[in-house]
Amino acid sequence: MKNSTNKSFTHKLFCDIFGHKYETSKKVTSHVKEYTCTCCKHQLTTNSNGELTELTPKYQEINAILADIYLRRRTRLNSGIMTQAPVLG
Repeated sequence: MKNSTNKSFTHKLFCDIFGHKYETSKKVTSHVKEYTCTCCKHQLTTNSNGELTELTPKYQEINAILADIYLRRRTRLNSGIMTQAPVLG
C-alpha cells in the first residue's frame, strides 16, 4: 500500500516541478480531444471555447454524447455518398 502512495507522490512531485506530459487519450471529434498526463494520470479536455479544462464527470458525459452525435453524422454522410447514383449528362 505504501509503495503505490510513494509512486503517486513521486509522480505528482515530478509534475509539480517539471510540468505535466500530456498525451491524447481519446479523440472525441476532430476538434475535441481528451488528454492524460503520462506521469500522474491527470486528465484534461477541450471545452466549448477551445481551451483545456479539467475532465470532470460533467465533461465526460458531454464528450460521450458529442462523440455519439459525431459518429452518427459521419456514418450518415458516408452512407449517403455511397448510395447516390452518379449523374450522367
